[in-house]
Amino acid sequence: MEYHEVVTKIVGLLKDGGYWYETFEHEPVRTSEEAAKVRIGYVLAQGAKAMIVRVKKSESEKFLAMLVLPGDKRFDIAKVKKFFESKDIRFATEEEVGQITGGVQPGGVPPLGNLFNLPVIADPTLFENEKIIFNAGDKRFSVAMKSEDYKKVVEPKIEAIT
Repeated sequence: MEYHEVVTKIVGLLKDGGYWYETFEHEPVRTSEEAAKVRIGYVLAQGAKAMIVRVKKSESEKFLAMLVLPGDKRFDIAKVKKFFESKDIRFATEEEVGQITGGVQPGGVPPLGNLFNLPVIADPTLFENEKIIFNAGDKRFSVAMKSEDYKKVVEPKIEAIT
């Protein structure tokens, strides 16, 4: 089975860094709930849900950012707006996601925004799990890793956004 090139990048990054990880091949999943059903040994809260949003601070200052939170949570738009000191936040369009990720489809976007030069904001509740799991660039391929290693690999800003 052939996967998006981001899958190879992520596995290579973890392997080269000597980090513990495991991989899963499964039916295509788009939502955290669907993914939790096919990831044996993991629960919904361990899923690292990655969402790309467009932040609008002013008419001239707009940018994309990645929010990462447990699969069983939703982000609080007021907290995200306050964090970015922005007037508007919306989900990135499928086209915007494709452009910034090199064609990764929504639902397959990994929480490694650093691979796409995106600022990453992770909710602290994500790190209540020893291990996290996520779609790694393809809706048919998941990677699990230790949450402390995720901090080292991604260096997210940790902020309460749920």
